[in-house]
Amino acid sequence: MSNTIIDTNFNFPGQKSVYKGKVREVYNINDQELIMIATDRLSAFDVVMPKGIPYKGQILNQIATKMMAATQDLVPNWLTATPDPNVAVGHLCEPFKVEMVIRGYMSGHAAREYKAGKRMLCGVPMPEGMKENDKFPEPIITPATKAEMGDHDEDISREDILKRGIVSEEDYVVLEDYTRKLFQRGSEIAASRGLILVDTKYEFGKTKEGKIVLIDEIHTPDSSRYFYANGYQERQDKGEAQKQLSKEFVRQWLIANNFQGLEGQIVPFMSDEYIESVSERYIELYENITGETFVKADVSNIQKRIEANVLAYLK
Repeated sequence: MSNTIIDTNFNFPGQKSVYKGKVREVYNINDQELIMIATDRLSAFDVVMPKGIPYKGQILNQIATKMMAATQDLVPNWLTATPDPNVAVGHLCEPFKVEMVIRGYMSGHAAREYKAGKRMLCGVPMPEGMKENDKFPEPIITPATKAEMGDHDEDISREDILKRGIVSEEDYVVLEDYTRKLFQRGSEIAASRGLILVDTKYEFGKTKEGKIVLIDEIHTPDSSRYFYANGYQERQDKGEAQKQLSKEFVRQWLIANNFQGLEGQIVPFMSDEYIESVSERYIELYENITGETFVKADVSNIQKRIEANVLAYLK
């Protein structure tokens, strides 16, 4: 097994605090900028798996960086530098406490809800007579509240977000507009690679100047679901499962092994062979999504490499 980065405990000059999310660790430098380290942790059903996936952090960080560059003409983002393959640096922002989920197709969570007989998701109606992986007439926005570590994100409607004062109406209008623009651009990029961007989520924050910007990751296989466009319609017509590029293959493996993050359930054992196969799938995702060959970073001592690169940047 190659070396992976599961946890970090750096102490950078000017460091004020550290926030550890499910897969990312965020270092606050002088209340001015954030250093975000993408670890190799794998999270599914809001549970962090016991083993890391080689190169996963690098893959997510580099896809997100490329996608931010490809959308910055539409929506401003937090990113200012990428001093290491696993590291992104950007403006300190106050995150909005909602994730903006947008769905072009009825898949994943939406399909599970639909199968359970629900025809409303986050206050948005879903048409009758749809089958799993059908395209919605128009993309729908189905926000989720941001969970603390170990809790589950929860569906929430626009109406509840405004009623509970989670986001002001003025800001929420901007979030919706940015979400639709990003999804449109992401769909165009995917189509140019022979892919369909099925659904994704965006996170936004406010800079100290009060500007709303895109933060965190964008259009990665952890935050998005992709289908292969080739053969999509034939598979739908035959009622076959879609060929997809996303973390869903991990979720399906966990479901098949009786794990959905529910109380009392135990994470199934992941063999080295399985971990290696997940790493290979992530590399395949990277190459399909970006259209570029993945170049593996030196992982002989990831901690040391990251620390040296960040310290050089901070100087």
